[in-house]
Amino acid sequence: MDLGTLKAISPSEYAEAADGYRAVSDMADAAKDRIDKQITTDMRKANEGEAADAALKQLQKLSENFHYSQVECGLITGALDGFSSEIAAPKRRLTDALDDAAVLAYTVSEDGAITYPAGGKNELTGEPIPGGTVLANNGLITGNNTGFQSPGLAPNDPQLKSANPHHAKAVDIADRIAHAVREAQEIDVRYSKALRKLNAAPGLNVSTRTWADVASDVDAVSSAASDYIADHIPLDKSPADRKKWWDNLSNEEREEYKAAFPEIIGNLDGIPAVVRDEANRENIQLLIAQLDGRHDEASKDKLDGLKGIQTKLNSGSQPPMFLLGVGLEGNGRAIVAFGNPDTSKNVSAYVPGLGTKLNSSFADGTVKRAFDTAKDAQGIDPSSSAIVWLGYDAPQSIDVMTTDDAEHGAPAYNSFMSGISATNEHADPHITAIGHSYGSRLVGAATQEVGGIPGADDIILVGSPGVGVDKAADLGVGNGHVWVGAAENDVVTKLPSSKEAVAGTMGFFGGGPLGAYVGGEIADQGDDDIWFGKDPASKAFGANRFETLPGPELAQPAFPDVLDSKLDIEAHSNYFSPEEGKDKVSARNIAAIVAGQPGYVTGETPR
Repeated sequence: MDLGTLKAISPSEYAEAADGYRAVSDMADAAKDRIDKQITTDMRKANEGEAADAALKQLQKLSENFHYSQVECGLITGALDGFSSEIAAPKRRLTDALDDAAVLAYTVSEDGAITYPAGGKNELTGEPIPGGTVLANNGLITGNNTGFQSPGLAPNDPQLKSANPHHAKAVDIADRIAHAVREAQEIDVRYSKALRKLNAAPGLNVSTRTWADVASDVDAVSSAASDYIADHIPLDKSPADRKKWWDNLSNEEREEYKAAFPEIIGNLDGIPAVVRDEANRENIQLLIAQLDGRHDEASKDKLDGLKGIQTKLNSGSQPPMFLLGVGLEGNGRAIVAFGNPDTSKNVSAYVPGLGTKLNSSFADGTVKRAFDTAKDAQGIDPSSSAIVWLGYDAPQSIDVMTTDDAEHGAPAYNSFMSGISATNEHADPHITAIGHSYGSRLVGAATQEVGGIPGADDIILVGSPGVGVDKAADLGVGNGHVWVGAAENDVVTKLPSSKEAVAGTMGFFGGGPLGAYVGGEIADQGDDDIWFGKDPASKAFGANRFETLPGPELAQPAFPDVLDSKLDIEAHSNYFSPEEGKDKVSARNIAAIVAGQPGYVTGETPR
């Protein structure tokens, strides 16, 4: 990239090339769909045996090739469109500078030097001050406003600078040209590097390694196009503004953004659920490939979690499953809905808590809670959707619970909830925020953000160690719309206050909240305080306590400072589970609240 190249370049040609790759991507997508939905289905119906199995295997291989072509051509489309858009600005600045030089009859050389004519008079001799040639200091690439060459005078001669009226104008034009070319070079390097990565390996095998390379390609294109993304995708706007932006795009533009930047579109609050799900079904495959082969424990956990989610996606479900977010940040990110949250009148978003992360138990445990809630809520009102939101790092041990993780996660949760309200098709959807365990502390923190939790009509707190406020009325939805489930044998709902913990953790009882639980009664203040403030299940808090089953009784530990694991797992983990031996009473009550039918809820006396 130099002056001549930038002068000759046509940004529209790159946009036209992008259109060509977009057409190939669309064609490959259509071919993949035809193989998967028509040809393979017909083949299974009409044939069986080894030959049919071999044919189906070849069809799957062909489908993967089309899928790979679709994704890679989509990335090339995004890169070329990004280059076309970004290169237009320095091209325009160069054209303006060259036009100004032409109007003034200045000559522009290939290296960006400006030759200007004589002008003005030398006050000492009365002779015209000769013209000269200026560069952006040391030439085109590294210039500033000082350098020039002129016959018979030193470069810094004050007479020449002040008297020849063309000099300053020539310097300005030279600097503008240099700036335009430097900007174009930076753009060219970024996009060239990304495009060079988008080369397919020879052969027809699309393997896990191939998809890992695609994941790297996605990162490369997003990195190269960071300025383009910032200018074209409203990352810094509200979810409502993003929804308006998306609605105003053409179908072609939407397809391009999904194909070129799936990791952004799939996780962007304010984008419709169906679109996020489609993008994230691409993302999850890329993330799995990216983690495959890594041997550290964190990567293995995330890989197991992602594979569990993908298995559920591929299996299908009723209510249908939507992947609204996925990522590798921290302990892993995943947002899963059952039932379309955009078309449902009733929508809930549950924040999991203590010990939750993206691992092997996430899909069958945490995600299943959202499924159970959605299924039961739809039994009351079919227009219901339930979501599990793992958009933060939950504390992994009861001994390290502080307010930090909740405070850090609250803004992200509120952004997501704002997006739910923005994309929902109903004029006034019924939205429920649910916090379980430490997740209730995050929900509490979210209510204290400016404006509270966007759109929330009801709040459900289950297995809560406190939410950071002393009154249900402080949560912003009215105390009549705050609901609390606290199983009798759930130790997390009975963790001592900080004052009790000081006494309870001294000497014989050991440290941390669990040790404090054993000895905390010694210092019981009788004030209904637990670990993070007032007990939400207490009369003093003022919420609606709903009925739950008690859960397994508290086992007596062999030693006072070591508590049986059942205390903080079984009774603490049953609230959403309608299966026999779990807590069908609590699950039914949660579903009734989510479905907007509080009259179906059975109450329990506050503590």
